[in-house]
Amino acid sequence: MIMGNERSMKHLVVLSGKGGTGKTTLTAAFSRLARNIVITDCDVDAADLFILLKPELKIESPFYGGKKSFINTKQCRFCGLCMDVCRFDAIENFIVDAVQCEGCGFCVRVCPAHAIEFTTVVTGAIYDGTVADGTEFLHAALLPGEGNSGKLVTELKKKTSVYATGDTPKVVLIDGPPGIGCPVNASLSGADAAVLITEPTLSGLHDLKRIVTLIRSFRIHISVVINKYDLNEAMTEAIESYAKTEKIFVAGRIPFDEHVVRALQQERNIMDFPETPAARAITAIFHSL
Repeated sequence: MIMGNERSMKHLVVLSGKGGTGKTTLTAAFSRLARNIVITDCDVDAADLFILLKPELKIESPFYGGKKSFINTKQCRFCGLCMDVCRFDAIENFIVDAVQCEGCGFCVRVCPAHAIEFTTVVTGAIYDGTVADGTEFLHAALLPGEGNSGKLVTELKKKTSVYATGDTPKVVLIDGPPGIGCPVNASLSGADAAVLITEPTLSGLHDLKRIVTLIRSFRIHISVVINKYDLNEAMTEAIESYAKTEKIFVAGRIPFDEHVVRALQQERNIMDFPETPAARAITAIFHSL
């Protein structure tokens, strides 16, 4: 079992080439099947694993992800140079719009009166909590319009490592962000293996190929899970053929199951319904890993 031996497996990341493929549903199910773990949702732009796991919040820590400009009007000469050079149109009437400001600092450098301050600001938060069985659960969220999601993921993983290390090391189960961007790279850093969940469509195969290319640069073991495989079995076979060619382990298939839809509507883990086709398939996948 992939999460039963801490020596051979320490960080497992569940990823997908795009959103909506079932990544969080699969991670939530794994969290119910695994033991001695720490759970982390690294999708800091749209964290939603907490909706299914319903953790009890213990600590909320501010995240200082960047800097913003602030104009000291008492010192300002009102020359307008800052407004002229701001390519993000973040300055109007000598007031900086914090949402529009990208923190480049160019206005600070060109101000002849040195009237613009460049200060570190809170751009998000990290949340520490526990789920029903006492397992540590961490997630984070950026404030609307803020960036540096990769940096926030890195900080989130640092906090996770505090819970994962100790006299009895714990396995880290990560619900990663979708796609192949900066937060995905940060999620993969230090990981031992990645489980990629995809759907049997042309776009699903395309996105799978992109993320496989990315993960291979990290030299991480890859497994593939095909969700709703029975909606297009020809494409399922095409994905499995690609995986075989690339020597990627296919951990299993999950059938389309309306019980999953109903479980999500109720904000519940599919493993609350262990006898459903999807839950049985996921249990088999977990053990096959």
